[in-house]
Amino acid sequence: MNLFSAEAIEDIREKQAAWEANELAATLNSRPEEKAAYETECGIPLKRIYTAADVAGIPAGDLGFPGAYPFTRGAYPTMYRGRPWTIRQVAGFGNPEATNQRYKYMIQTGQTGLSTDFDLPTLLGLDSDDPMAFGEVGRVGVAIDTVDDVDRLFDGIDLEKISVSLTINPSAWVIYAMFVAVAERRGYDLTKLTGTLQADPLKEYVAQKEWIYPVRPAVRLLRDLIMHSAKTTPKLNPISLSGYHLSDVGGNALQEIAFIMAFTIAYCEEVIAAGMDIDDFAPRLSFFFISHQDFFEQICKFRAARRVYARIMSEQFHAKKPESMRLRVHVQTAAMSLTKVEHHNNLMRTAIQALGAVLGGCQSMHTNGLDEAFAIPTEEAMKLAIRTQQIIRDEINVTSVIDPLGGSYFVERLTHDMETEIWKVLDEVKERGGAIKLVEEGWFQQKLADSAYATFKKIDSGEKVSVGVNRHVDETSGSAEVHIHPYDDQCTQLQIDRLNAVRTERDNGLVKQLLAELAEQAQSDDINLLPKTIELVKARATLGEICSALREVWGSYAEPMIV
Repeated sequence: MNLFSAEAIEDIREKQAAWEANELAATLNSRPEEKAAYETECGIPLKRIYTAADVAGIPAGDLGFPGAYPFTRGAYPTMYRGRPWTIRQVAGFGNPEATNQRYKYMIQTGQTGLSTDFDLPTLLGLDSDDPMAFGEVGRVGVAIDTVDDVDRLFDGIDLEKISVSLTINPSAWVIYAMFVAVAERRGYDLTKLTGTLQADPLKEYVAQKEWIYPVRPAVRLLRDLIMHSAKTTPKLNPISLSGYHLSDVGGNALQEIAFIMAFTIAYCEEVIAAGMDIDDFAPRLSFFFISHQDFFEQICKFRAARRVYARIMSEQFHAKKPESMRLRVHVQTAAMSLTKVEHHNNLMRTAIQALGAVLGGCQSMHTNGLDEAFAIPTEEAMKLAIRTQQIIRDEINVTSVIDPLGGSYFVERLTHDMETEIWKVLDEVKERGGAIKLVEEGWFQQKLADSAYATFKKIDSGEKVSVGVNRHVDETSGSAEVHIHPYDDQCTQLQIDRLNAVRTERDNGLVKQLLAELAEQAQSDDINLLPKTIELVKARATLGEICSALREVWGSYAEPMIV
């Protein structure tokens, strides 16, 4: 069933043709439009006006109702009327104690969920005393070497009562093991733990460029994590498929969704092949997308993504549970849109992007600090970022109506057009052999590189506007003084001292034995590596030791040449 009758649509088309021949033509003759053609950031052409005729061919079932298939209008039936999105500002720097202090400040300010960034050595599976870690310990995230560091990180925080997101990828299974070990040490009920690991390996190879192992062993580790978590920590999301990072390296909105859906298909196929039913793990898959500058494109992107995901789960994997088809999204505003020049403009950029995420139906959100173009945000910048979300949530009455833009001729048409283009990409990925194969060949990487080049050409030419940078530039403003978050120079030595103490106090014979057992298990694709990893972290093996044991089995990753 369509939304409008054929007679009504024909009448609208006739009236629009008359308007174009008369009022519009007369105005264009005296006041021409600024551009010859208009389009969204991802290249979908935009008409000057949308009417019922533009949605005449869209089935009414594509729109549906919130919380019901195909979930276009929202993931849940009541959306923000029943539960506002989670304010989940990311934090992570220095030693665990420093990040723990920031956590507590943000909770006092009104944050409702915790999110953790880890430093580069932790992401790459290196201990803080590894020569390759020099100069990077605690610099762009918190340093974690042993289970004791995770205990310090969440000191005084009840993990049964607050949701915790862990932005970790190549070494995600080790951090998960430490998190579980800490919870057990404190006597928590593991079935009450809530939160999310990022743990998305394929996007690392195509975007964020943080990896340890070749592609297929990395996917195997994710498979093991998903299968173990589904049974042990059933309320914790073992993966957040991260389109944000694809956009952050220059991918457009269509690529962000289409590529991530291709990765989702690949992961689901791996877990199903290992013997698990789609409905036993799909409800805990979660997603992480960007809210970027093209306001309506971003809103429609979220709506189209929900519909595509629901159809993949229903039609391709034959999921039966509604929660298996419900795409749940954490959103972060666009860090790459922030500028050092006139950096206070970043407040307005972030507020508008955050509103777009809300109108698009996100489940949790991080709003960037106005000083993030310089360094880790200060406490004041983080408070303003939290206040941005609170003002949207509490002051402007935008949460009272579910999907308030639903039914807009423009929004529904653009949602439909974006969905159509996403399916085209997914069909091409399937024809070329699937996501894992194309990651290994560098196909996704090339597409993102091409998109980034096209975007930066537009910025350089001024076609893509950045206020204060390439348009409305104030030559007299100079460089405003910015107070940035300081780096603790003692961070590295403290972590090294702790590592030395752990290696002195623990049973090194037991650690050596368990590492050998882990390496042996890794040679078989049929053994889940999580139980042995949990044994290792409880024995106080370090993150670097665990990751190194598997590196000796699987080797390291070599990136294909991208031209």
